[in-house]
Amino acid sequence: MRTLVPFDATDPKTRLAGLFSPSERRDLAGVLLADVLAALRAAGGDPLVVATESVDCAAPVVVDERPLSDAVNARLDAGTAVVMADLALATPRVLARFFAADGDVVLAPGLGGGTNALVVRDDAFAVDYHGTSYLDHLRAAGERGLSVREFDATRLALDVDERADLADVLVRGEGETGAWLREAGVHLDRTGGRTTVTRSE
Repeated sequence: MRTLVPFDATDPKTRLAGLFSPSERRDLAGVLLADVLAALRAAGGDPLVVATESVDCAAPVVVDERPLSDAVNARLDAGTAVVMADLALATPRVLARFFAADGDVVLAPGLGGGTNALVVRDDAFAVDYHGTSYLDHLRAAGERGLSVREFDATRLALDVDERADLADVLVRGEGETGAWLREAGVHLDRTGGRTTVTRSE
């Protein structure tokens, strides 16, 4: 399935600035992207990276500096999926099931109310990633009379934005991102109420 993979190559993972330098954040974003692309290809996806600037990766890249929704909608048509570039727990098995799910629009919600992945099978649908995009996408599909399938999978629900998200990567990740984190000195911190991570000097 043709799959758009939006990617911020300019200043990625700003909420991890307290843990990583700007160059490290770019490296981490690149490793996350590589893991997602590998999982997509193994699941039968045909990825196209929609990046804010040129990036070296194992997929074709188109540079588009417009806001995310505009950049995606310019390339969105029936039979297209959109999968975010930082879904560190995504596996080929869950992505293959996601691609095969029925519905004019298939939505994989993120933990914070966003839309981490979607499949569009009708040209009437357009994305809107501002605010609580999962609810916006449900409403947009309903207004157009499109059938919607919620694909509720924990492996697509986590997008890496916050320090605590990295704990899930260390515990459950199957790609190279976990190894990158460990080499960078990142390890689990169980001293608080929720397991998070800390970094060795």
